Amino acid sequence: MLDRLKGRGANGSNGEKVGLGSIRRPVIGLALGGGAARGFAHIGIIKTLLANGIVPDVVVGTSIGAVVGGLYAAGKLETLEEWGRSLQGMRTILGYLDIRLNGSGLIGGEKLATRLEEACGQTLIEDLPIKFAAVATEVRTGHEIWLTRGRVVDGMRASYALPGIFAPVLIGDRWLVDGALVNPVPVSAARALGAEIVIAANLSSDIFTHSTTIYSHGAMPDTAAPVAGESPAKRRFPRLFSPERTVKREFFGGAGRPGISSVMVDAFNIMQDRITRARLAGDPPDMLITPRVGQIGWFDFHRADELIAFGTRAAERALDSIQEAIHVLAPAPEGTAPKAQE
Repeated sequence: MLDRLKGRGANGSNGEKVGLGSIRRPVIGLALGGGAARGFAHIGIIKTLLANGIVPDVVVGTSIGAVVGGLYAAGKLETLEEWGRSLQGMRTILGYLDIRLNGSGLIGGEKLATRLEEACGQTLIEDLPIKFAAVATEVRTGHEIWLTRGRVVDGMRASYALPGIFAPVLIGDRWLVDGALVNPVPVSAARALGAEIVIAANLSSDIFTHSTTIYSHGAMPDTAAPVAGESPAKRRFPRLFSPERTVKREFFGGAGRPGISSVMVDAFNIMQDRITRARLAGDPPDMLITPRVGQIGWFDFHRADELIAFGTRAAERALDSIQEAIHVLAPAPEGTAPKAQE
């Protein structure tokens, strides 16, 4: 990677030498990947970068990455962190799930959207102090959509609209869902928006490690077949609850049986892992930060403290390499130490 950067030269483009008076810092891009609750790790990553003078000029996010990136660009990262650390247990999380028994998603998403609007209000993406884009997917065509105009809240909602869980979001004349369907870690978008160095954060690097193929599988030899004419065991019906509580119970599952959410999320994880590997192989970032958060579930939002700490440690491990890459593109004058940005 450093050889490739050295080829660009100090001006980050054609390798021409520049005078000391015109030395500038390269344009830094941050590509934040999806991963639902695991996205709190992005907070630790961003805060660690800032504390070490590495300030992104371009931020692009997919799914929860769009939420964290959008709130950072709007100057509301502290608000998100405070909210995350205030969540106590799964019961608190359930309070934000406005279950719908009709429509195109199990969760309406209005409660979550209200929280985002309280933070961002009517702020427009084009009015943000830094370049920002949220990545989404058009339902009918599969187009990768980069949302670079309009309300920040709308862009975030479209980017995290996990199919089947959240309803699609209509922006302009397009119905949009989760951007992880097409670009889970949007390195390409960050480059297109002008980033010369792209730092990417992948939250799914340790979920499956090296998946394999099971060539022969079926019932175990001692599995007894049901006797002909034997009536199946009576299904145990749960106690009567309100429709919303019943759906929430089915949503999370129990008693060793996966719920709707875990089946959909596991399927989405598998797909996202394969797409991420392919996209990063074709367009690798200059630096990849990989918090080890695979053991934390998508809906474990109440574990924000742990996740932020994971992100902090992962970013700290990458600091030397990031600083070296920046130095290659914009070396400091001889006899002076690189100055951290305010």
